[in-house]
Amino acid sequence: MTRQFVAAIDQGTTGTRCMVFDHAGREVGMSYKPHEQIMPRPGWVEHDPLEIWHAVQETVNGALSQARVDADQLIALGITNQRETTLVWNRRTGRPYHNAIVWQCMRTQEICHQLEADGLEGMIRDRTGLLISVYFSGPKIRWLLDNIPGLRQAAEEGDALFGTIDTWLIWNLTGGPQGGVHVTDVTNASRTLLMDIRRRQWDPELLAMLEIPPQMLPEIRPSSDSRTYGATPADLFGAPIPVCGCLGDQQGALVGQTCFLPGEAKNTYGTGSFLLMNTGSELVRSNNGLLTTLAYGLGDGTCAYALEGSIAVTGAAVQWLRDSLGLVQTAAETETLAATVEDTGGVYFVPAFSGLFAPYWDMYARGAILGLTGFASKAHLVRATLESICYSTRDVLQAMETDAQLELRALKVDGGAAANNLLMQIQSDVLNKSVIRPTVSETTALGSAYMAGLATGFWSGLDDLRQNWQVERTFTPAWNDARRAQAYAGWLKAVSRTRGWLSDEEHIPHA
Repeated sequence: MTRQFVAAIDQGTTGTRCMVFDHAGREVGMSYKPHEQIMPRPGWVEHDPLEIWHAVQETVNGALSQARVDADQLIALGITNQRETTLVWNRRTGRPYHNAIVWQCMRTQEICHQLEADGLEGMIRDRTGLLISVYFSGPKIRWLLDNIPGLRQAAEEGDALFGTIDTWLIWNLTGGPQGGVHVTDVTNASRTLLMDIRRRQWDPELLAMLEIPPQMLPEIRPSSDSRTYGATPADLFGAPIPVCGCLGDQQGALVGQTCFLPGEAKNTYGTGSFLLMNTGSELVRSNNGLLTTLAYGLGDGTCAYALEGSIAVTGAAVQWLRDSLGLVQTAAETETLAATVEDTGGVYFVPAFSGLFAPYWDMYARGAILGLTGFASKAHLVRATLESICYSTRDVLQAMETDAQLELRALKVDGGAAANNLLMQIQSDVLNKSVIRPTVSETTALGSAYMAGLATGFWSGLDDLRQNWQVERTFTPAWNDARRAQAYAGWLKAVSRTRGWLSDEEHIPHA
């Protein structure tokens, strides 16, 4: 049977999706399954790795069934994933030693604080392109080694394997305890705080600094690998499927949006928001609180870098309105409710639930609602939530334009919240730029499918991929300059009130 489709597993913060694409980049089948958010303490977030692995198997089978496609019609399988989420498991049994520690988790504050106190910020930033933050994987590995009985010994003996979610899934997809391949790609490796971003290899000095045994770490491979990482056992989905494409989720969206030229950028609106700008083969350092990261790596040895601004809480703020406050029943209701008022009535909401990420990087900040008067209604608070997403994006984009020394003319958008027309219009108003939404909104999965398809020759090159990208709608600015300036000044004032809310002595203790 002719192999004419590519599948992609998109393992995200709140759930797992599998999508099947044809050569034109069109979705022909999809299956989704949410997973539990485990919060054992305030500020701690965990996932069950076995629940995620079972969800992957279920969604792959579900997507194939919906598409009416057999496994032997898939030319390749790609992976995209929540990036910094960290787990360690036993290579012989496949059993995790602990739940995965999610990228949002705050438990490594003390470890990060000690790294800062030791004066290592400059060295770490130079080697990795990253800042010292609870966000990244390295401190999470150190926490696990320090707190899980017997784990350090198992790691030193070579029995304990570390991985971000991509590594965990590839290992299981290619056989698990029966010969599973222990690899990651350059984009996920670049988010660990352990990789030399220039050499694209694990850095021995960084490993020693965090007391992490190097034998725990996966091999770093290209994002699109013609050698393939491995293949699924025939009995898993009905036929062997080459696994040969992998991207961290935000890099997946960058590729899915075909941002292959320096200066092209996208913003993904998910649990958090992530704005990435392709800087090409040039490694651009940030002086304005952004991260330097790998955009993708191809099998011929070429790679592209990117500047990234990460916003910890965007869609999660809408979930908070729904689940904790009960102001809406569904996320989609925010568009209708917010549209009933012309502005926020002077209300600003800074959802710094996990501190502030780019460009502030303040892990002691906490969320706040400011400017309340008796006039404020739930519609004003809902609109303030939407506007907070847009102001946070402006914070990042301004820093990005300064670092890259160019002005972005238009912003490509994707992710679940990009479907909210009011949010996208406000985003255009706040930025004073066009906002472009593509026909295929699930660009994260599409990007990893592209990497897998390139590896097998299903697509001939980047130009082939560009032909698939199509615009669904473009939003253009409607606010005047005075309103834009006044509204953003109020946001900056609100952010200043949230910063440094906790002192060093008040940070959340670890076990």
